[in-house]
Amino acid sequence: MPVDEPHRVVCHLDRLLEERGMTLAALADAVGVTVVNLSVLKNDRARAIRFSTLTAVCDVLGVQPGDVLSVEPAGA
Repeated sequence: MPVDEPHRVVCHLDRLLEERGMTLAALADAVGVTVVNLSVLKNDRARAIRFSTLTAVCDVLGVQPGDVLSVEPAGA
């Protein structure tokens, strides 16, 4: 897949936050990143995520990386 093609990675932060009754702002504070950065991730516009950020998100939410991100099948 060429770099300029859209990615198929989907972020599930909306669901995870709703299940925990947590806001994106509260998660951003707990993780130590800006709301804007998490919003980009949450809205599937991110092109990359630092492992340290993903680890912090997982720690705060009590989940694994596969709970936060998944990959849509090709052609979906």
